[in-house]
Amino acid sequence: MTTLDDLPIRDDLRGRSPYGAPQLDVAVRLNTNENSYPVPDAVVDAIGKAVAAELRDLNRYPDRDALALRADLADYLGHGLTTGHVWAANGSNEIQQQLLQAFAGPGRVALGFTPAYSMHPLLALGTGTGWIAGRRGADFGLTVDDAVSQVRAHHPDVVFLCSPNNPTGTALDPAVIGAVLDVAPGMVVVDEAYAEFARAGTRTALELLPGHPRLVVTRTMSKAFGFAGGRLGYLAADPAVVDAVQLVRLPYHLSALTQAAARAALAHRDVLLATVAAIREQRDRIVTELRRRGHRVADSDANFVLFSVDGDQAVAWQALLDAGVLVRDVGLPGWLRVTAGTPAETDALLSAMEVLSR
Repeated sequence: MTTLDDLPIRDDLRGRSPYGAPQLDVAVRLNTNENSYPVPDAVVDAIGKAVAAELRDLNRYPDRDALALRADLADYLGHGLTTGHVWAANGSNEIQQQLLQAFAGPGRVALGFTPAYSMHPLLALGTGTGWIAGRRGADFGLTVDDAVSQVRAHHPDVVFLCSPNNPTGTALDPAVIGAVLDVAPGMVVVDEAYAEFARAGTRTALELLPGHPRLVVTRTMSKAFGFAGGRLGYLAADPAVVDAVQLVRLPYHLSALTQAAARAALAHRDVLLATVAAIREQRDRIVTELRRRGHRVADSDANFVLFSVDGDQAVAWQALLDAGVLVRDVGLPGWLRVTAGTPAETDALLSAMEVLSR
């Protein structure tokens, strides 16, 4: 049998593992930050009709600029944004890959503050971009002074900031973003995949876009909209940034079916986003209860919670799996991450957690 070692694969890809989380058939899956609530029937019907309307013309290429979808996304975001400020692709991962293709690549470097989204260094690897694993504090926080000193030390072509941060869940102080913008020599990408779940009063980096042409804010419909299977991510930035990523996007990269489904979902955003408050409630319940039981828990503005366990987190992960609950081992010694889902899923998690205290 042929293996990767038998193929002329790039040397820097040898020994690597693809990104992914276990997809196991268990009763309670809380490991990938999906929205646990199924798409409501009314939205299913609307998406079905929108997709059906495109089927007869599948012999034609889709609108390669996705103008109608981008207009809908700009309307959703507000903040005075227009179609020209927004770009869409197959998930925010593709958006970030396009940004690295346009603004990084061979001979350039990207900086992220770890622990953070583990896909960012893989996107850097795939685009030939050097990766610098910056540091966070012992509490997983990122201060203005720490962020600025690292940007000044490394002169990165692209800086990744996650707010809320994955896997810790905490949103960034806007002062950190502003300070990084002041000193970064290249692009600053703020990944706001979980922005809709943030606690009251949390500010978005969208507010900083005016006057900052090197700032990019990336979002997704996977989480709050429950549209993970639809694969739709997008960015907001100066129109010149949108022009730049179009230089590297694949021809007709966003199918007519995806565009139609996403537009139908956006038209029913009030219905879809109604689950956000319920998920926040379960997130806060998990935080409160685990702290009451003596676990250290990171403050969360996302739809997930990072919590400490005694001893080897891999052993704790397996114990929870044996109890029927799948959570995420993100590779942080002594910590696990769990998605906030339905009340019944929270009940199952808290019940399963009892096995760790025996």
